[in-house]
Amino acid sequence: MDALWICGPLLLLLCVPGALGSGDDSWSMKVQSEVRGIDGYPVVLPCTFSHPQHSQHSSLQVLWRLGHGAAATVLFRCTSRPGTPACEPGPQQDQRYRLEGNPREHDLSLRINSAALQDNGRYYCRVEVQGRERVSFEDKMGTRLRVEAPPKILALSVEASQPYRALCRVQGSPLPDVQWLGPDDPLEASPAEPMALDAAGRYRTVSQLLDVEPGQQYTCSASNPLGRDQATLYVLHPPPVATAAGTPTPLLLLLSVAVGAKVVLVVGVGVWMVHGGVLMGLSCWRK
Repeated sequence: MDALWICGPLLLLLCVPGALGSGDDSWSMKVQSEVRGIDGYPVVLPCTFSHPQHSQHSSLQVLWRLGHGAAATVLFRCTSRPGTPACEPGPQQDQRYRLEGNPREHDLSLRINSAALQDNGRYYCRVEVQGRERVSFEDKMGTRLRVEAPPKILALSVEASQPYRALCRVQGSPLPDVQWLGPDDPLEASPAEPMALDAAGRYRTVSQLLDVEPGQQYTCSASNPLGRDQATLYVLHPPPVATAAGTPTPLLLLLSVAVGAKVVLVVGVGVWMVHGGVLMGLSCWRK
Protein backbone atom coordinates (compact mmCIF):
# COMPACT_ATOMS: atom_id res chain seq x y z
CA MET A 1 0.00 0.00 0.00
CA ASP A 2 1.38 3.43 -0.94
CA ALA A 3 1.95 6.02 1.72
CA LEU A 4 -0.85 8.53 2.17
CA TRP A 5 0.20 12.16 1.79
CA ILE A 6 -2.24 14.82 2.90
CA CYS A 7 -1.77 18.51 2.17
CA GLY A 8 -4.18 21.30 2.88
CA PRO A 9 -4.16 24.99 2.01
CA LEU A 10 -3.48 25.92 5.62
CA LEU A 11 -0.78 23.31 6.19
CA LEU A 12 2.71 24.61 5.68
CA LEU A 13 5.44 21.98 5.46
CA LEU A 14 8.74 23.71 6.10
CA CYS A 15 12.22 22.44 5.38
CA VAL A 16 14.31 22.84 8.50
CA PRO A 17 18.02 22.87 7.70
CA GLY A 18 19.15 23.26 11.31
CA ALA A 19 20.80 20.21 12.83
CA LEU A 20 23.38 19.20 15.37
CA GLY A 21 26.63 17.72 14.10
CA SER A 22 29.93 16.64 15.51
CA GLY A 23 33.27 16.39 13.80
CA ASP A 24 32.56 18.21 10.53
CA ASP A 25 30.91 21.48 9.52
CA SER A 26 30.02 20.33 6.01
CA TRP A 27 27.02 18.29 7.14
CA SER A 28 23.46 19.45 6.51
CA MET A 29 20.03 17.91 7.06
CA LYS A 30 16.50 18.72 5.89
CA VAL A 31 13.23 17.55 7.44
CA GLN A 32 9.60 18.67 7.31
CA SER A 33 8.34 20.52 10.34
CA GLU A 34 4.98 18.69 10.27
CA VAL A 35 3.48 15.67 8.54
CA ARG A 36 -0.17 14.65 8.67
CA GLY A 37 -1.41 11.07 8.47
CA ILE A 38 -4.68 9.17 8.75
CA ASP A 39 -5.31 6.48 11.34
CA GLY A 40 -4.81 3.03 9.78
CA TYR A 41 -2.80 4.23 6.75
CA PRO A 42 0.99 4.35 6.23
CA VAL A 43 2.82 7.65 6.57
CA VAL A 44 6.36 8.73 5.62
CA LEU A 45 8.55 11.15 7.60
CA PRO A 46 11.02 12.71 5.12
CA CYS A 47 14.64 13.28 6.14
CA THR A 48 17.58 13.93 3.79
CA PHE A 49 21.18 14.87 4.52
CA SER A 50 24.52 15.67 2.93
CA HIS A 51 27.88 14.63 4.32
CA PRO A 52 31.61 14.64 3.50
CA GLN A 53 32.49 12.50 0.52
CA HIS A 54 34.81 10.23 2.52
CA SER A 55 31.86 8.86 4.50
CA GLN A 56 30.67 7.07 1.36
CA HIS A 57 33.23 4.40 2.21
CA SER A 58 32.21 4.12 5.86
CA SER A 59 29.43 2.22 7.61
CA LEU A 60 26.43 4.39 8.46
CA GLN A 61 24.06 3.85 11.35
CA VAL A 62 20.59 5.40 11.10
CA LEU A 63 18.38 6.11 14.12
CA TRP A 64 14.85 7.49 14.46
CA ARG A 65 13.60 8.55 17.88
CA LEU A 66 10.27 9.65 19.28
CA GLY A 67 10.85 12.51 21.67
CA HIS A 68 14.05 14.23 22.69
CA GLY A 69 16.46 13.95 25.57
CA ALA A 70 16.48 11.29 28.28
CA ALA A 71 12.79 10.44 27.72
CA ALA A 72 13.28 9.69 24.00
CA THR A 73 12.39 6.27 22.61
CA VAL A 74 14.46 4.74 19.80
CA LEU A 75 11.90 3.41 17.31
CA PHE A 76 14.16 2.41 14.44
CA ARG A 77 17.84 1.59 14.03
CA CYS A 78 19.66 0.13 11.03
CA THR A 79 23.21 -0.14 9.67
CA SER A 80 24.25 0.56 6.09
CA ARG A 81 27.59 -1.04 5.12
CA PRO A 82 29.66 -0.13 2.06
CA GLY A 83 28.71 -2.15 -0.99
CA THR A 84 25.31 -3.25 0.33
CA PRO A 85 22.10 -1.60 -0.97
CA ALA A 86 20.01 -2.24 2.12
CA CYS A 87 20.14 -0.73 5.59
CA GLU A 88 20.00 -3.74 7.91
CA PRO A 89 17.79 -3.37 11.01
CA GLY A 90 18.37 -5.28 14.22
CA PRO A 91 16.68 -8.61 14.93
CA GLN A 92 14.28 -7.05 17.44
CA GLN A 93 13.16 -4.25 15.15
CA ASP A 94 9.43 -3.51 15.16
CA GLN A 95 8.26 -4.33 11.62
CA ARG A 96 5.83 -1.42 11.66
CA TYR A 97 8.82 0.86 11.01
CA ARG A 98 11.09 0.66 7.99
CA LEU A 99 13.51 2.92 6.17
CA GLU A 100 11.84 4.31 3.06
CA GLY A 101 15.01 5.96 1.78
CA ASN A 102 18.54 4.78 1.03
CA PRO A 103 21.27 6.20 3.29
CA ARG A 104 23.81 5.84 0.45
CA GLU A 105 21.65 8.29 -1.48
CA HIS A 106 21.44 10.61 1.53
CA ASP A 107 17.83 9.68 2.28
CA LEU A 108 16.83 8.62 5.82
CA SER A 109 13.05 8.90 5.38
CA LEU A 110 11.08 6.66 7.75
CA ARG A 111 7.87 4.82 6.85
CA ILE A 112 5.35 3.97 9.58
CA ASN A 113 2.88 1.30 8.52
CA SER A 114 -0.68 1.58 9.80
CA ALA A 115 -0.24 4.82 11.70
CA ALA A 116 -2.26 5.11 14.91
CA LEU A 117 -3.39 7.98 17.10
CA GLN A 118 -0.80 6.92 19.66
CA ASP A 119 1.92 7.72 17.09
CA ASN A 120 1.32 11.46 17.44
CA GLY A 121 4.48 13.20 18.57
CA ARG A 122 7.79 14.71 17.46
CA TYR A 123 10.31 12.50 15.66
CA TYR A 124 14.06 13.01 15.21
CA CYS A 125 16.40 11.39 12.67
CA ARG A 126 20.11 10.81 13.24
CA VAL A 127 22.99 9.38 11.20
CA GLU A 128 26.34 8.17 12.54
CA VAL A 129 29.48 7.51 10.52
CA GLN A 130 31.31 4.57 12.02
CA GLY A 131 35.08 4.51 11.64
CA ARG A 132 38.27 5.65 13.29
CA GLU A 133 36.72 9.07 13.86
CA ARG A 134 33.13 8.55 14.88
CA VAL A 135 30.99 11.35 13.48
CA SER A 136 27.26 11.87 14.10
CA PHE A 137 24.69 14.28 12.78
CA GLU A 138 21.17 14.84 14.07
CA ASP A 139 18.16 16.93 13.20
CA LYS A 140 17.56 19.28 16.10
CA MET A 141 14.08 20.58 15.20
CA GLY A 142 12.27 17.30 14.67
CA THR A 143 9.18 16.47 12.62
CA ARG A 144 5.81 16.63 14.27
CA LEU A 145 3.55 13.77 13.21
CA ARG A 146 -0.13 14.60 13.46
CA VAL A 147 -2.31 11.50 13.02
CA GLU A 148 -6.00 12.18 12.52
CA ALA A 149 -8.95 9.79 12.63
CA PRO A 150 -12.63 9.94 11.72
CA PRO A 151 -15.09 9.47 14.57
CA LYS A 152 -15.64 5.98 15.89
CA ILE A 153 -18.23 5.04 18.51
CA LEU A 154 -16.48 2.63 20.84
CA ALA A 155 -19.43 1.77 23.08
CA LEU A 156 -23.08 2.67 23.56
CA SER A 157 -24.62 1.54 26.84
CA VAL A 158 -27.31 2.16 29.46
CA GLU A 159 -26.79 2.18 33.22
CA ALA A 160 -29.60 1.23 35.61
CA SER A 161 -29.31 4.30 37.78
CA GLN A 162 -32.46 6.15 38.68
CA PRO A 163 -33.26 7.63 36.29
CA TYR A 164 -31.66 5.50 33.58
CA ARG A 165 -28.83 7.15 31.66
CA ALA A 166 -27.20 6.32 28.33
CA LEU A 167 -23.43 6.63 27.75
CA CYS A 168 -21.74 7.09 24.38
CA ARG A 169 -17.95 6.61 24.23
CA VAL A 170 -16.33 8.10 21.14
CA GLN A 171 -12.83 8.26 19.64
CA GLY A 172 -11.44 10.53 16.95
CA SER A 173 -8.97 13.28 16.10
CA PRO A 174 -9.83 16.10 16.03
CA LEU A 175 -11.96 15.19 19.05
CA PRO A 176 -15.48 14.55 17.72
CA ASP A 177 -18.54 16.63 18.52
CA VAL A 178 -21.22 14.35 20.03
CA GLN A 179 -24.98 14.88 19.76
CA TRP A 180 -27.97 12.86 20.94
CA LEU A 181 -31.05 12.51 18.77
CA GLY A 182 -34.54 11.35 19.67
CA PRO A 183 -37.18 10.09 17.24
CA ASP A 184 -38.01 13.66 16.23
CA ASP A 185 -35.72 16.23 17.83
CA PRO A 186 -32.17 16.65 19.15
CA LEU A 187 -31.77 15.92 22.85
CA GLU A 188 -29.65 17.79 25.36
CA ALA A 189 -26.73 15.81 26.75
CA SER A 190 -25.14 16.25 30.16
CA PRO A 191 -21.42 16.32 30.95
CA ALA A 192 -20.04 12.88 31.85
CA GLU A 193 -17.23 12.02 34.23
CA PRO A 194 -13.81 13.13 32.92
CA MET A 195 -11.73 10.36 31.35
CA ALA A 196 -8.24 9.45 32.45
CA LEU A 197 -5.76 11.43 30.34
CA ASP A 198 -3.60 8.55 29.14
CA ALA A 199 -2.19 8.30 25.61
CA ALA A 200 -5.53 7.13 24.22
CA GLY A 201 -7.69 9.34 26.44
CA ARG A 202 -6.63 12.49 24.62
CA TYR A 203 -8.60 11.33 21.60
CA ARG A 204 -11.66 9.98 23.42
CA THR A 205 -14.70 11.54 24.99
CA VAL A 206 -17.84 10.37 26.79
CA SER A 207 -21.29 11.91 26.45
CA GLN A 208 -24.23 10.96 28.64
CA LEU A 209 -27.97 11.31 28.21
CA LEU A 210 -30.13 11.37 31.32
CA ASP A 211 -33.77 10.33 31.77
CA VAL A 212 -33.61 7.43 29.32
CA GLU A 213 -37.00 5.70 29.18
CA PRO A 214 -37.86 2.11 28.17
CA GLY A 215 -39.83 1.96 24.95
CA GLN A 216 -37.80 4.74 23.30
CA GLN A 217 -34.90 4.92 20.87
CA TYR A 218 -31.85 7.15 21.22
CA THR A 219 -29.16 7.93 18.64
CA CYS A 220 -25.61 9.00 19.44
CA SER A 221 -24.01 10.90 16.55
CA ALA A 222 -20.30 11.82 16.48
CA SER A 223 -18.69 14.03 13.84
CA ASN A 224 -15.44 15.79 13.00
CA PRO A 225 -13.99 17.18 9.74
CA LEU A 226 -13.06 13.65 8.61
CA GLY A 227 -16.51 12.10 8.84
CA ARG A 228 -19.36 10.92 11.02
CA ASP A 229 -20.38 7.81 12.94
CA GLN A 230 -23.62 7.10 14.76
CA ALA A 231 -25.34 4.31 16.64
CA THR A 232 -28.95 3.93 17.75
CA LEU A 233 -30.08 2.34 21.00
CA TYR A 234 -33.53 0.78 21.38
CA VAL A 235 -34.79 0.13 24.92
CA LEU A 236 -37.59 -2.45 24.87
CA HIS A 237 -40.06 -3.85 27.43
CA PRO A 238 -39.61 -7.65 27.71
CA PRO A 239 -41.61 -9.57 30.36
CA PRO A 240 -40.22 -9.53 33.93
CA VAL A 241 -37.92 -12.37 34.97
CA ALA A 242 -38.48 -13.98 38.37
CA THR A 243 -35.49 -14.28 40.70
CA ALA A 244 -34.74 -17.20 43.00
CA ALA A 245 -36.73 -15.43 45.73
CA GLY A 246 -39.75 -15.23 43.42
CA THR A 247 -39.56 -11.46 43.03
CA PRO A 248 -39.87 -10.19 39.47
CA THR A 249 -36.72 -8.36 38.32
CA PRO A 250 -36.87 -5.84 35.48
CA LEU A 251 -35.05 -7.00 32.38
CA LEU A 252 -34.08 -4.71 29.54
CA LEU A 253 -33.36 -5.82 26.00
CA LEU A 254 -31.25 -3.44 23.99
CA LEU A 255 -30.57 -3.38 20.28
CA SER A 256 -27.74 -1.34 18.82
CA VAL A 257 -27.52 -0.35 15.16
CA ALA A 258 -24.42 1.34 13.78
CA VAL A 259 -24.58 3.74 10.87
CA GLY A 260 -21.46 5.06 9.16
CA ALA A 261 -20.99 6.33 5.63
CA LYS A 262 -23.27 3.48 4.57
CA VAL A 263 -26.22 1.87 6.27
CA VAL A 264 -25.13 -1.19 8.26
CA LEU A 265 -27.42 -4.04 9.27
CA VAL A 266 -28.13 -4.93 12.89
CA VAL A 267 -24.79 -5.36 14.60
CA GLY A 268 -25.65 -7.02 17.88
CA VAL A 269 -28.22 -7.98 20.45
CA GLY A 270 -27.57 -8.35 24.14
CA VAL A 271 -29.34 -8.60 27.45
CA TRP A 272 -28.60 -6.39 30.42
CA MET A 273 -29.10 -8.05 33.80
CA VAL A 274 -29.67 -5.91 36.86
CA HIS A 275 -26.76 -6.63 39.19
CA GLY A 276 -25.86 -4.33 42.04
CA GLY A 277 -27.85 -1.50 40.52
CA VAL A 278 -25.88 -1.59 37.25
CA LEU A 279 -26.90 -3.13 33.93
CA MET A 280 -24.26 -5.54 32.71
CA GLY A 281 -23.62 -7.87 29.81
CA LEU A 282 -24.28 -6.09 26.49
CA SER A 283 -22.08 -7.18 23.59
CA CYS A 284 -22.08 -5.68 20.11
CA TRP A 285 -20.42 -6.78 16.88
CA ARG A 286 -19.93 -4.77 13.71
CA LYS A 287 -19.74 -6.31 10.28
